[in-house]
Amino acid sequence: MNSFAKTTDLLHRAMDVSSLRYGVSANNLSNSEVPNFKRTHVNFESELKRALDSEAAANGQFQLATASDRHIASDGVIDYRTIEPRRVLDYTSTAKANGNNVDPEQEAMELLRIQLNYQLMTQVQSFQFSQVNSVLK
Repeated sequence: MNSFAKTTDLLHRAMDVSSLRYGVSANNLSNSEVPNFKRTHVNFESELKRALDSEAAANGQFQLATASDRHIASDGVIDYRTIEPRRVLDYTSTAKANGNNVDPEQEAMELLRIQLNYQLMTQVQSFQFSQVNSVLK
């Protein structure tokens, strides 16, 4: 896979995760006064970083081959395309007396951060395609 295809694929995945994050944060905000509601957040970047780091570490490294499924597999390359976003429920903390742990101000700031992040990614995506367009002209 060339760098353009990988970059656009990663941007596409990140934009999908931002859309999911926006929905999760909006749900948290709308349930900020519901008794015993626990906030949820989306985990994606740490797993993606682990996959990309494994790819970089395996570059030029000796690969262990296994002849059977019962053999112990080495810590090989993790394909970044297999990484999916995970919703994580924060059930350990309680911010209010009613058992709810959603801070409306924090969720509103998170929504703003997600929007700005999404705008930035669309601009980067647009720049990538404008570069290709200028090469084709």
